[in-house]
Amino acid sequence: MTDNPLLDLSGLPRYGSIRPEHVAPAVDELLARARALIASLTRQGATVSWDAFVEPLERANENLGRAWGAAAHLHAVDDNPAIRDAYKANLPKITRYYTDLAQNLDLYAKFKALRASTEFPRLSRARRRIVDNNLRDYRLGGAEVPPEKKPRFAEIQQELASLEAKFSENLLDATNAFAEYVVDRKDLLGLPEDVMQAAEEAARRDRRAGWKLTLHAPSYGPVVQYAENRPLRERMYRAHVTRASEFGEAKLDNTSNIAEELRLRREKALLLGYESFAQLSLVPKMAESPAAVLAFLEDLAARALPHARKDYAELERFARSELGLDELRAWDVAFASEKLRAKLYAFSNQEVKQYFPEAKVLEGMFRLVESLYGLRIERDSAETWHPDVKFFRIRDSHGALVGRFFLDPYSRETKRGGAWMDEAITRQRIAGELQTPVAHLVCNFPAPVGDKPSLLTHDEVMTLFHEFGHGLHHLLSRIDDLGVSGIRGVEWDAVELPSQFMENFCWEWEVLSRMTAHADSGAPLPRSLFEKMLAAKNFQSGMQTVRQIEFALIDMRLHHDFDPAGPKTPGQLLDEVRAKVAVAIPPEYNRFLNNFSHVFSGSYAAGYYSYKWAEVLSADAYSLFEENGVFDERTGERFRDEILAVGGSRPAIESFTAFRGREPKIDALLRHNGMIA
Repeated sequence: MTDNPLLDLSGLPRYGSIRPEHVAPAVDELLARARALIASLTRQGATVSWDAFVEPLERANENLGRAWGAAAHLHAVDDNPAIRDAYKANLPKITRYYTDLAQNLDLYAKFKALRASTEFPRLSRARRRIVDNNLRDYRLGGAEVPPEKKPRFAEIQQELASLEAKFSENLLDATNAFAEYVVDRKDLLGLPEDVMQAAEEAARRDRRAGWKLTLHAPSYGPVVQYAENRPLRERMYRAHVTRASEFGEAKLDNTSNIAEELRLRREKALLLGYESFAQLSLVPKMAESPAAVLAFLEDLAARALPHARKDYAELERFARSELGLDELRAWDVAFASEKLRAKLYAFSNQEVKQYFPEAKVLEGMFRLVESLYGLRIERDSAETWHPDVKFFRIRDSHGALVGRFFLDPYSRETKRGGAWMDEAITRQRIAGELQTPVAHLVCNFPAPVGDKPSLLTHDEVMTLFHEFGHGLHHLLSRIDDLGVSGIRGVEWDAVELPSQFMENFCWEWEVLSRMTAHADSGAPLPRSLFEKMLAAKNFQSGMQTVRQIEFALIDMRLHHDFDPAGPKTPGQLLDEVRAKVAVAIPPEYNRFLNNFSHVFSGSYAAGYYSYKWAEVLSADAYSLFEENGVFDERTGERFRDEILAVGGSRPAIESFTAFRGREPKIDALLRHNGMIA
């Protein structure tokens, strides 16, 4: 076993042993090995084969990716100064390597030779798709950029990687920089008891009296939803929507990062021969063009806006007549919505939350997946990065290992916000031996306080199901070739299909009734309360839909028809988008773009529309379960075989059509959202 855990690729990542000082030596060693292999491959003669060329190249890149992936993972979930410095110091090396790789004309020529060879038609469909994807990625990576422009292309890649990492760090630091200490309990009237306990414990850790409120989701969300104290809600809201902007510490302001990222992405697209970054972004996606995406979003907006306006008018009337709010402000919306929901449907989210202790939810989710796909999910042990992290293994009906996953459920100050799934190890076959996949599932749920379990809202239950859907896509792959195994090679606007599909089960009585137990009494969720939840399922669905369309439209517009060098600012374009599709216009100081991490530090640039398009796919796929029965094993087996197991080995539209028997229709989504009967 190597002394450097990042170089030990014989099994699971050794997260408990990895230290910041391990990162640079591991990166340098694996980069040297990969470059030596590439030099050897490019010295080979004219004959190119899968076994002698593609497989060793994929293996070398996978080894580098696994080590760097572990370091990047720790940067996201345990962002202390030392790991941040190690990540930032090595990011340029990694970016440079992949830029050089994508522009290596010798490798590009060998892939073209393999594509034209007599071996190509004899390769499996998965391997043919990997070759075609590689040819596409070489073009997108700058292989055909004129030689005199290649250095500039490499600079752009380096600068973008650095800016995206900095955007995320600024947002986390700005989130952590804010705290509201409250000493009078009356100022927290309305806050749930478990939130109060967590706030009291947070203040105690800071050696302060009273309660500490933060901008992390488990604290911020309940304050704006439940706190009767309107000035407190306003202070928290303002702090939240101005994070990483000019209203805070200058060094954490993301405004210039946004402008520079947009400028560099546009320049990159132009160097590659595209009119906009959106055109470039859509090449490996299902959507045909930015115009097609905009038409889809505008059509959906036209259908949703009447419902959204009706929702908002109802909320305004209620706030005025019942809450005494003459003007509904941005910091009132979540609060008034919760009050209105409680009045209309005679229940509150806080009441529902008592029935969803984390352990019971996990047990029920695992039981569902086991029954759908013929699996067994069991606790396992592994080195982890935090004591709260859990580890599980999945076995098939014959006892064979299918995959394993880490679950990191709770919010921490050192952890990036949001929820995500990521690969730790991808399925592949090495010298006949199967390497089973491993996933990370990361959420930001409230941690247990004292002897009280972590209680999840129904929305948080859906988040967990969503991320586990991504995890199953990675873990249940039957493809043995790296490039299209699991979620790899799947078009980005289809990758949300399995995750959003899983959310549908959170509205089925047969599922929910078996995954609930009241925090105090242990009693299951009453059917009467479930019926109220179901009646409220589409409460404000119009408002929620246009909000997502707003995010998708501003993302696509910024990357398609916005000129970063022009007189208009990104914020002014956002105002234009809101004027067309928003029903709740936020205050002028709202700086949403400064914390839009999906687009400016994630992988969704010119791709945020994917969430809405995948909702069409997932709702339509789930409608087959509605027709055949939620627990129909044959339908579950078909979903696994045609969607989850095939990974990116064929176009996503073919996988969907093979499962559903036809191309997707929007009707199921509109019906699920209460927009058509």
